[in-house]
Amino acid sequence: MAEAEAVQLKEEGNRHFQLQDYKAATESYSQALKLTKDKALQATLYRNRAACGLKTESYVQAASDASRAIDINSSDIKALYRRCQALEHLGKLDQAFKDVQRCATLEPRNQNFQETLRRLNTSIQEKLRVQFSTDSRVQKMFEILLDPNSEADLLEKAANNLIVLGREEAGAERIFQNNGVALLLQLVDTKRPELMLAAVRTLSGMCSGHRARATAILHAVRIDRICSLMAVENEEMSLAVCNLLQAIIDALSGEDKREHRGKEEALVLDTKKDLKQITNHLLDMLVSKKVSGQGRDQALNLLNKNVPRKDLAIHDNSRTIYVVDNGLRKILKVVGQVPDLPSCLPLTDHTRMLASILINKLYDDLRCDPERDHFRKICEEYITGKFDPQDMDKNVIAIQTVSGILQGPFDLGNQLLSLKGVMEMMVALCGSERETDQLVAVEALIHASTKLSRATFIITNGVALLKELYKTTKNEKIKIRTLVGLCKLGSAGGTDYGLRQFAEGSTEKLAKQCRKWLCNAAIDTRTRRWAVEGLAYLTLDADVKDDFVQDIPALQAMFELAKASTPDKTILYSVATTLVNCTNSYDVKEVIPELVQLAKFSKQHVPEEHPKDKKDFVDMRVKRLLKAGVISALACMVKADNAILTDQTKELLARVFLALCENPKDRGTIVAQGGGKALIPLALEGTDVGKVKAAHALAKIAAISNPDIAFPGERVYEVVRPLVRLLDTQRDGLQNYEALLGLTNLSGRSDKLRQKIFKEKALPDIENYMFENHDQLRQAATECMCNMVVNKEVQERFLADGNDRLKLVVLLCGEDDDKVQNAAAGALAMLTAAHKKLCFKMTQVTTQWLEILQRLCLHDRLSVQHRGLVIAYNLLAADAELAKKLVESELLEILTVVSKQEPDEKKAAVVQTARECLIKCMDYGFIKPVS
Repeated sequence: MAEAEAVQLKEEGNRHFQLQDYKAATESYSQALKLTKDKALQATLYRNRAACGLKTESYVQAASDASRAIDINSSDIKALYRRCQALEHLGKLDQAFKDVQRCATLEPRNQNFQETLRRLNTSIQEKLRVQFSTDSRVQKMFEILLDPNSEADLLEKAANNLIVLGREEAGAERIFQNNGVALLLQLVDTKRPELMLAAVRTLSGMCSGHRARATAILHAVRIDRICSLMAVENEEMSLAVCNLLQAIIDALSGEDKREHRGKEEALVLDTKKDLKQITNHLLDMLVSKKVSGQGRDQALNLLNKNVPRKDLAIHDNSRTIYVVDNGLRKILKVVGQVPDLPSCLPLTDHTRMLASILINKLYDDLRCDPERDHFRKICEEYITGKFDPQDMDKNVIAIQTVSGILQGPFDLGNQLLSLKGVMEMMVALCGSERETDQLVAVEALIHASTKLSRATFIITNGVALLKELYKTTKNEKIKIRTLVGLCKLGSAGGTDYGLRQFAEGSTEKLAKQCRKWLCNAAIDTRTRRWAVEGLAYLTLDADVKDDFVQDIPALQAMFELAKASTPDKTILYSVATTLVNCTNSYDVKEVIPELVQLAKFSKQHVPEEHPKDKKDFVDMRVKRLLKAGVISALACMVKADNAILTDQTKELLARVFLALCENPKDRGTIVAQGGGKALIPLALEGTDVGKVKAAHALAKIAAISNPDIAFPGERVYEVVRPLVRLLDTQRDGLQNYEALLGLTNLSGRSDKLRQKIFKEKALPDIENYMFENHDQLRQAATECMCNMVVNKEVQERFLADGNDRLKLVVLLCGEDDDKVQNAAAGALAMLTAAHKKLCFKMTQVTTQWLEILQRLCLHDRLSVQHRGLVIAYNLLAADAELAKKLVESELLEILTVVSKQEPDEKKAAVVQTARECLIKCMDYGFIKPVS
């Protein structure tokens, strides 16, 4: 009854539609839909209701009804066209175009559909042209940004869009051509931080990679205005302006490495004058009281990055010479700042350290002794010029300057310590009544105590003062620094157990106090950092490191400091040093027994190893560190900004990772906590030693882990290059061996990885190790090659004439080593299966080929025997003549014996392959079946 009534309502609706009463028609169709469950009828009703919607301009309802009809019947051409019409009215031209395109496919001759297609295509193109017209976009952005009545959301969106436009070449050029620089300066003049940031970031994008535009912007904005913007207190603004200046410097000096074409290539611009002007303004910023601490830091960062040569192979170091002559005194002034003195410039916690790093980089960039002597004389004159018996502030600044240089080029700092009165002044300042003097003196003593000879002088002349200062001072900053000074002096003998500076148990007491400070969350981070520095010295003592790794709260407090969102260079270096000491991953000189005996005979000092530095104790410490969560701390440290994470720190972290990866059982934990991912950047950047250590740790992980889990996604391809670099005769055998194991594991995963290994030119190295006398290296290289031969490009190298690659593989099949035989036979089986030419080539490379093949087919080890039989089958299948030669040999008898064995579960594959060989011989008619 309901279905009949639904049909009746549909007819009623149709009559209303013909009478143009679309509202009544819609009601009839809607009532009918409630009554029917017939899918075909439902589709018709939805389609008809969509037509009503089009007539009443209810386009959303029309599109919805048409979609419901299409859901029931995807080829409903009327519903498709009606949805197309509704979507066109709603402005969804691309979706409408898809619907009418489908209609035209179903009915290609329908002129109405073809006309709609043409019309929509034209409309879409026009809309895109208007929408993406760069000129209109630029104009619209500036209208919104310069309108004081614009809403906050619109302003933010416009600012972000403008930044994106500035980064696109077309957008940057349009902004520049349409008076954009002047408009951007208007945004800067608004003094509204969000608009100023947007303007600066847009200018950065416009300067990137375009020398002419960067020059024009530099002259339009003016370097003094750029520097004044960078000098503000706002950290975000200061950093944004620093990035703008860096983009300008890169463009002017050609450091951006982009290809310039057309007009840009034709321009010959003399940029030296502009670069010199930028350098002068940055040097002036260092000593200006108007510059904030943030601005000073950014100026130092820019000088650090752009003045010293990036590659010492480049002969020209004129920029460094210019800065030494015109700015070294200014840098020394920053290094010598004492925060507690009234004359101090605005600083951050990092300013003096950045200045020390700059002095170090400038000193390292000098090419000859006369240049270094000139550098040293400027420093000496500056320091001695500060000494004044009548003005204690000047003396404090002089010692603070020496202290800063000692944190940079240590050799230079050590020479300055020998200046008359410097060491005596340090010791004298310790006894001063003024806390500022004590603070500076203690820090200077800490930095001066790195050389054992200096430490001995201070132990003789100043350790009593330090102890007294530690007991009497109530200033926590001085107390903890004094403690660090005592720690450093106590560890001056390094790991040499026989060179203990203090009485038995003293270093343990100092370490206990450091751990106490470290765990005290009430103390500020900067002060707790010194506690870690103290432990970095004291953990050279095995008793101290053994106690420390058992103190879980202290370990975790140190990890939290390292994981902080804004750690500084010192904390990362100190944490890394402490971990290197705890894992004994520092370099240890090889002890030659004969030389030890000779030294004892001549009454020379012989270094002694602490009993707790033996392997068992080290392994136990590694386990405790892993349990305390050291991997997550290391992973966070690796992610730190490059300015904070120095190459030396990266090397220390790589050493720690390598020590942690030593035990195969721990590697799963390391992978699970993100250690695999963290090692990749360490293996690609940093010192040569650090990169090798990190690559070796990666090899250890890659050798036994599932690469998909250890290095998820695209990261696995980044692992290949460090492993290939380990395949070098300058590396030790273990590094070569584990790199080969890692590459074997990777090459077994996918052809894309095999392709990557091939592209990194690893194949010649793998082949070289297949010739090695060392059994394990030869075995690892052969196993790696066994996986690599699946790759087509590798197969082509075997197919090429004039090489002995295939001969080597055949001869390795005849080796006595089962594992080498197994890998070589696997490689040969895959090669002969892939190319018939290689089957013939195998018989020509050596006269022993048939004897080797027979030995493989009779091998005791089933995997080797199976591979030998597969090779035999490949040769038999390749050619009738070759098969005849094999049948006439003893191989036929071997195949017969093997095929007659009772096939148990282990031998099933072997027996089956032997029988397939015999069936192939029967196919040729060389042998006949026996009933």
